[in-house]
Amino acid sequence: MSNSRNRNKEWFVIEGIKHIVAVASGKGGVGKSTVTANLALAMAAEGYRVGLLDADIYGPSQARMLGLPENTRPEVVDEKNMKPVMAHGIQSMSMAFMVDISQPMVWRGPMVSGAFQQLLNQTLWDDLDYLFIDMPPGTGDIQLTLSQKVPVDGAVIVTTPQDIALLDAQKGIEMFRKVNVPVLGVVENMSLHVCSNCGHSEPIFGEGGGERIAEQYGASLLGRLPLQLSIREQADGGRPSVVAEPEGEVAQTFRRVARAVVEGVAGQDTAGPSISFSD
Repeated sequence: MSNSRNRNKEWFVIEGIKHIVAVASGKGGVGKSTVTANLALAMAAEGYRVGLLDADIYGPSQARMLGLPENTRPEVVDEKNMKPVMAHGIQSMSMAFMVDISQPMVWRGPMVSGAFQQLLNQTLWDDLDYLFIDMPPGTGDIQLTLSQKVPVDGAVIVTTPQDIALLDAQKGIEMFRKVNVPVLGVVENMSLHVCSNCGHSEPIFGEGGGERIAEQYGASLLGRLPLQLSIREQADGGRPSVVAEPEGEVAQTFRRVARAVVEGVAGQDTAGPSISFSD
């Protein structure tokens, strides 16, 4: 099965995947991987077949967030291809399944790009409606190469409200615009902190940043997520919020974001082909 968009013959397609959504931030430390894991699980909770590819070769974190043991290894088929590892009902693949994650990956850009393409193309994805790619932080050569090599239907940008994070989020948006990948919207993480003792709420990182950058680039503000201890604890514990508290407010926010992503991708489908790829 190939991507369902109306592609021409020159466009690169991947078997077993209908739609690919990249989740990026332009910088580290804004909770992008936590958002990606919960968004993928929320999409599965909406009834879709979902995969999650951890593209952060240097610092893969999705295996832990999905509650998979450090010694997890994918099943190899025909000495070349791999079956995705199942976790909480979604298919996953990560460099963490290949190496000792306690050791640093001292690789140059071309090696990292090659490893990413192997993880993507040699995984036997099984009839996915959506594959979410947890992009590495930054907007350098590696990120641009990945964007050009993958038939991405759209990107979700994760930021915090503070000005410094917004500067990097802008760079992430500009990167996708340069390779003609539609930005589906912005998720504002750590939007508001509510004290667990007294209930006082405070916008520690500022207010309205996600909305401003979305308006600036004509994108949607897909959702706001709180700075909340349980979100971090649940992700570290291998049961992200959508799984740990499926009826909770955080999980419901992620499900609303998932539905907005579906609408955004559908809008790109009806608009016709807009992405081209070159080496």
